[in-house]
Amino acid sequence: MGKLLEKIELSTAEQRELNELISKGKHSSRKIRRAQILLKMHQGKEYGTIAEDTGVSMATVYNIHHSYVKGKLNALEEKPRPGQPRKVTPQVEAAVTSIACSDAPEGTSRWTVSLINEKIVEMGYQVHDESVRLILKKAGLSLG
Repeated sequence: MGKLLEKIELSTAEQRELNELISKGKHSSRKIRRAQILLKMHQGKEYGTIAEDTGVSMATVYNIHHSYVKGKLNALEEKPRPGQPRKVTPQVEAAVTSIACSDAPEGTSRWTVSLINEKIVEMGYQVHDESVRLILKKAGLSLG
């Protein structure tokens, strides 16, 4: 048997807003699906039926219910996702650029991506040759 959850009662203004959101179709499909789920909850449909009708899992239906209880129509919005932090920081970019603009090491006529990467590793940064190449391309620097 499923959890007993409090019934969702949408105001007429909220119902109107959700219906407009669904009918306009200018929003993400996830937001429209959340609006559909909230409207079906308001109609008193069972959560298993809602999940089948909208093509989502039961967990999604329960999560949207919980989000609505916590923050009303904020349940339509997605929480920001942190993403993976950048591996190549502005400090690394600055170091690569300054190395590429300096005089070439003794015994070579010019800097190469591999030589720049070796120097960067000596400075304590950890990047790949391809990252160095992309940094140089972004800065508009040519080693040739």
